[in-house]
Amino acid sequence: MTETDFILSNFDTKKASNGSVIWKTPSNIALVKYWGKQEPQIPENASVSFTLDACFTLTTLKYKERKSGSSNFNFEVYFEGEKKEDFKPKIETFFKRVEQYVPFLKDFDFVIESRNSFPHSSGIASSASGMSALALCIMSIEKELKPEITDGYFNKKASFLARLGSGSACRSIEGELIVWGNHNGIEGSSNLFGVKYPYKVHKNFKNYHDTILLVDEGEKQVSSTIGHKLMEGHPFAEQRFKQANDNISKLSEVLQNGDLKQFIAIVESEALSLHAMMMTSNPYFILMKPNTLKIINKIWAFRSETNSNICFTLDAGANVHILFPEVEKDAVNNFITSELIQYCQENHYICDRIGFGAKRLSKI
Repeated sequence: MTETDFILSNFDTKKASNGSVIWKTPSNIALVKYWGKQEPQIPENASVSFTLDACFTLTTLKYKERKSGSSNFNFEVYFEGEKKEDFKPKIETFFKRVEQYVPFLKDFDFVIESRNSFPHSSGIASSASGMSALALCIMSIEKELKPEITDGYFNKKASFLARLGSGSACRSIEGELIVWGNHNGIEGSSNLFGVKYPYKVHKNFKNYHDTILLVDEGEKQVSSTIGHKLMEGHPFAEQRFKQANDNISKLSEVLQNGDLKQFIAIVESEALSLHAMMMTSNPYFILMKPNTLKIINKIWAFRSETNSNICFTLDAGANVHILFPEVEKDAVNNFITSELIQYCQENHYICDRIGFGAKRLSKI
């Protein structure tokens, strides 16, 4: 599909004059990282992610048809019950990017109400769940205007729109494993939207767990937008993009053959490579905290002593995602509570696992 396939035409706003829609949309954690992009929100390399379950954004979009036309978008934003004027510029930018594909945006007045099940801006991809939720709400209005669109088209376009708000948001529409970015080894993959991993997944990766240790619940030191921009002219950028695409091929084999040791090697290398890019950029940043490193070393020691298949990954922040298979949940959970939560801010952590994508709700 191309961008023109997503342009809405021949619609009647009278079919959806007013109402509200609610979506519960998960965050995701990349196993192979996307870091670096071209305009408009095109990734420099493919990525693959686990969709999460307990980490989600709940968004209600209220809409009312305007009595007269306007050249401006009109919306209010509330987050966690508080009006958020500082959120409006990013949403304004998003609306401008997607307007040609959903040209009804200026025909309605909107109220956006959102809340997260996890700390905002702490490195758990709140922009991914937040922007995908908003994109799905917009697509629900489009479905009212044009009921004949299929579920497959609905999800692809929602992912396409979400990408224009936040790149990783396109991976939060469906589950369990999502690939975003053109890759010769992944059938149907695209730079324009995320797709479900198209091959059979080994039973070892079913119901996989992700426990997130909140080392630092504060706002990220560097926004993802700035971080991606630092890849422009980065001395190691081209090697990094090649490494990531090579790792997609390796991980695809692992997901099919169930090799947990190779899964660990790829996932941990990817996490450290992401942070290496930030430490060698200009300007440079260290996003990990001392407790991040303590947790990593504890994981390595535990794995060596027990032959566990526990591993870690990181987003662009200090928090640690601990990944492990369902069969090891009791042993790993005991290890986390006895050895690792002492390194978390106020002992805070989130128990999560692979999820199956976004859900539309009838009420909160």
